[in-house]
Amino acid sequence: MNTTDEHYMRLALKLARRGLGRTSPNPMVGAVIVKDGRIIAQGYHKAFGADHAEVAALKKAKEDVAGATLYVSLEPCRHHGKTPPCTDAIIGAKIGRVVIGMLDPDPRMRGESMKLLREKGIKTADGVLDDEARDLNEKYVKHRATGIPYVTLKWAQTLDGRIAAAGGSTTRVSSPPSLKLAHKLRATHDAILVGINTVLKDDPQLTTRLVKGRNPLRVVLDSRLRTPLDARVLKDRDKAGTLVVTTPRAPARKLAALKKMDVEVLAVPPDKDDRIDLKKLLKALGARDVSSLLVEGGGEVLASFLRLGLGDKLVVIISPKILGKGTDSVSDLNITDLARAYKLTFDKVYRSGEDIVVEGKV
Repeated sequence: MNTTDEHYMRLALKLARRGLGRTSPNPMVGAVIVKDGRIIAQGYHKAFGADHAEVAALKKAKEDVAGATLYVSLEPCRHHGKTPPCTDAIIGAKIGRVVIGMLDPDPRMRGESMKLLREKGIKTADGVLDDEARDLNEKYVKHRATGIPYVTLKWAQTLDGRIAAAGGSTTRVSSPPSLKLAHKLRATHDAILVGINTVLKDDPQLTTRLVKGRNPLRVVLDSRLRTPLDARVLKDRDKAGTLVVTTPRAPARKLAALKKMDVEVLAVPPDKDDRIDLKKLLKALGARDVSSLLVEGGGEVLASFLRLGLGDKLVVIISPKILGKGTDSVSDLNITDLARAYKLTFDKVYRSGEDIVVEGKV
């Protein structure tokens, strides 16, 4: 690894980020082809099913790429999926050297492509800006390594930690720019999850409307199937899918009514507290290629994810308001000693309109 490799890899990572919110369950990948010290082509994975970054770059080359160096932010694939193996295209183009940001954690990969390229006489180097490459695709990395989604816990609260006034007012806590931020988060996650209490109280749509982007799969935790048949989360399913998650003990009559409406219902075995087992749910979602999950609440649901250690990231929007009494943003975690408090690492703190946004890792 040298400064030249790092320079071109940074460009590859910058290109990769352009695919944010469109490539899942594939990763974001960028590629740069350099020959005789000149960039002769570059490309990125634009969307799931589209050309991978390496092929996109090769197609854009206006001159012979034989002997050139290919910089790519993630190890090239060597298996058939929506598109043919990228290794075949690289070998066929007679690329002289391949430099990657990180090895692919996909069980089918893990260095196999690099091994193949070396066997074909192509020089290779890996681990160039590895940390940056992993941060870019943290959702993909976790899903491929564990089989469960990367979980982001998001909520908006007053400065004193309330999400609603004591009277139960549903007036939005955060500012319009923060609401737009929330929709941007939706557009960059495969699924969004809320509990039944949020559905009954707020009747949310859970769609992406304030920014351009896809609608995530809407997941509702509803162990007793109390979701009203006219709830907004059950509408517009041609634009946004809905999955109602319950237990095998759900009322048969309500289950039949939802199925008659073509609403998908998933029965997950209960945990020891007779609630939906969230660990089993995450495994089921991961098996559906849901690589990222945005949990928007309410307080009981957020507390459950924290208690079980299932949250990977926090995004908390703090409004410059104080309510005193009100609904807690996170319900009781049964912590009576400050030493047992959940410890966070703050990654970012920034302004959003009149609010402050804190992003951190659990």
